[in-house]
Amino acid sequence: MTAVRMDGVATAAAVKSELVDRIAALKARGVFPGLGTLLVGTDPGSLSYVAGKHRDSVELGIESIRVDLPATATEDEVRAAIVALNDDPAVTGYIIQLPLPAGIDENAMLELMDPAKDADGLHPMNLGRLVLGVSGELDSPLPCTPAGLVEMLQRYGVPIAGRRVVVIGRGLTVGRPLGLLLTRKGLDATVTLAHSRTVDLADEVRRADIVVAAVGVPGLVKADWVKPGAAVLDVGITRRVNEVTGKAKLIGDVDPEVAEVAGFLSPVPGGVGPMTRAMLMANVVAAAERL
Repeated sequence: MTAVRMDGVATAAAVKSELVDRIAALKARGVFPGLGTLLVGTDPGSLSYVAGKHRDSVELGIESIRVDLPATATEDEVRAAIVALNDDPAVTGYIIQLPLPAGIDENAMLELMDPAKDADGLHPMNLGRLVLGVSGELDSPLPCTPAGLVEMLQRYGVPIAGRRVVVIGRGLTVGRPLGLLLTRKGLDATVTLAHSRTVDLADEVRRADIVVAAVGVPGLVKADWVKPGAAVLDVGITRRVNEVTGKAKLIGDVDPEVAEVAGFLSPVPGGVGPMTRAMLMANVVAAAERL
């Protein structure tokens, strides 16, 4: 068996193409979607992510508003930048690129955002709506990576309802919200949220119909962990620099040999990453539609 490659680039392109008509309709009534980003510091990964998001916005004709602060920025300076983004009418949705430098309270910064402009779905009010099962494009944004994972599963025809899902990682941006999303009515999965303290992790994974690895441990999920035919989605990203060439390579949490066992496999790179950005664009457009 060789897994079907879940092409995030092609799937994201399909999602973005469907946004074109919605953006045109907004502009026809004088509403111009605008993506804002707040980046603090010069982390290479964060710089790359933010640049990619703005490339996507320009490609779609979404206004692009970028705010970059040095790593030495104080919490007061970050607060001021967030308030400015809240007040900027050109910004219909924005993100705070995480992680923030040490010493800055990420939760406090997220709480300061205007929930209506929260394009990542990470404001406590929007996460609360996810808990209540009432979030979505027409109400409030879903977190981008979980929404992108579900979109990819659905577009590849992977059954979700009633299936066993193991999510490895309990982080705010992927694991916790993904578990909530997959168990809501209409998706109806049975989800186990695994983490570093999980006993017999391999045994948990072997029982799963869908596996999501999101911990940033290269090659963690081995081929003999995976049920034959399972769908495996790799969210983990580790940036490894070649000491000779100086070039960075992205490595996922899933061992390449899993491709010989799984039914579906999302690669790194080219899998979940493009889908996360596509869902961000969808959140920005949906925020403009709610105006």
